[in-house]
Amino acid sequence: MKKWLLVAALALSAVVSTSALAIDRAVIADKAENVTPLLNGTTAPDVIVKTADGSPVSLRALLMQKPTVLIFYRGGWCPYCSRQLAELKSIEQDLVNEGYQVLAISPESPKKLQSQKLETEFAVTLISDESLDAIRGFGVGYYVPNDTRKLYKDRMDVNLTVDTTDKAVLPAPAIFIIDEAGTVQFSYVNPDYTVRPSAELVLSAAKLVKPKA
Repeated sequence: MKKWLLVAALALSAVVSTSALAIDRAVIADKAENVTPLLNGTTAPDVIVKTADGSPVSLRALLMQKPTVLIFYRGGWCPYCSRQLAELKSIEQDLVNEGYQVLAISPESPKKLQSQKLETEFAVTLISDESLDAIRGFGVGYYVPNDTRKLYKDRMDVNLTVDTTDKAVLPAPAIFIIDEAGTVQFSYVNPDYTVRPSAELVLSAAKLVKPKA
């Protein structure tokens, strides 16, 4: 049944993606509910991101290495994100066996990513999008209300990444499955950051859209 639901979701996304091409995804949404993420059949943007050691790298170049499960997460400070990455570890070897690499992008600095690498055994490649270019390009960025920004700072000592207008930006948690040509084959985006797809769903989607040998 889940496989049929996946097929239906993929088909629907393919139908609406054509009309969505005209949307300007470079604009940060005013709230999470209004993000306009890339859909199936669209091409991932060629933007510069940074590895955990601070080295700049082309995201497109990374995607061309092999089929990719690309995760956008809020940061290592977010318990829901940490729980999601921990759950995805259970399918890590299955994804590798299917020929995939796993990249996880957050707006945190490379320095913060280094500490996250020490805290996880999951062989995911952590990517810094401190410039917000990937978050903009994939259409998942939204502005965080000032009261929420202050709450995170006061209670968790979290300094959110800001854009040129000094407004704090976060990505709506998302998963994109992308082929080596840079084409989105599957996407899952939920403005409710407490809701994440199960590892089982991610693995099923990866198998369903796996490029034919």
